[in-house]
Amino acid sequence: MGNAFFVVWRESLEAFLIAGILYAWLQGNDSSGRGKHALFVGLAAGVGLALLLGWALLTVQDELTGNALEAFQVGTLFVASGLITQMVLWMRKHGRQMKARLHADLAAAAEKSGFVGVAVVAALAVAREGAETVIFLYGMAQSGEVGTLIGGALAGFAGAAATAWLAAKSLARLNIGLLLRLSSFLLLILASALLVAAVDRLIGAGWLPALVDPLWDASDLLDDGTTGGKLFADFAGYRARPTLTTLLAWAAYWVVVVIAWRRSSHG
Repeated sequence: MGNAFFVVWRESLEAFLIAGILYAWLQGNDSSGRGKHALFVGLAAGVGLALLLGWALLTVQDELTGNALEAFQVGTLFVASGLITQMVLWMRKHGRQMKARLHADLAAAAEKSGFVGVAVVAALAVAREGAETVIFLYGMAQSGEVGTLIGGALAGFAGAAATAWLAAKSLARLNIGLLLRLSSFLLLILASALLVAAVDRLIGAGWLPALVDPLWDASDLLDDGTTGGKLFADFAGYRARPTLTTLLAWAAYWVVVVIAWRRSSHG
């Protein structure tokens, strides 16, 4: 539940901030009110596109069995891990210019296509965040209870709405920038956990050699079969008895992330 809450909170918060930026631009550039109506239509369409993706994923899963289903689910874990990582690195490099980019896109769309353009910009912006959320949740669902996942997702959405409202009202001097930076680091940890889960499933299916299994046994310190150990394993990719292949994949992920992180700070 905690992972679902965190991911949905972060993604929904970004969507709320995007909607707020677009609404503020329309406040100063559209006196007719029709632009705001188009904005709300576009936001609803973006949510609808994300839900359509969720339906498509479930439909594909229902049509697959055996190795095909396993490959699809493992592939989704890799995609979710990659998307989280890409999102964090992109936000680190372009986050400060996001407001200006959205304003420019909205101005160009409004001039070229009128209110339809406004709706399209809003729909695409929200659909991107929503689609990422759907893929993340689908990946997490491979190793969690669906009911708990839904509960965490709903709580995350409510938390994001409350956070955005607090930011808009400037209550408690809420520092959105700091929250996003801290959540970026936590998201990278979660992405590495999804990668580890995918590698474990490849090894379990016999599609990838374990090399050394286990490399060590830390069950006496923290058993990933216990409640606390499983929570840590789900969030951070911890394994009490890791294989060498899993450890190498985890290490390679962080090497790539550190290099990309440093490059993005100079980009």
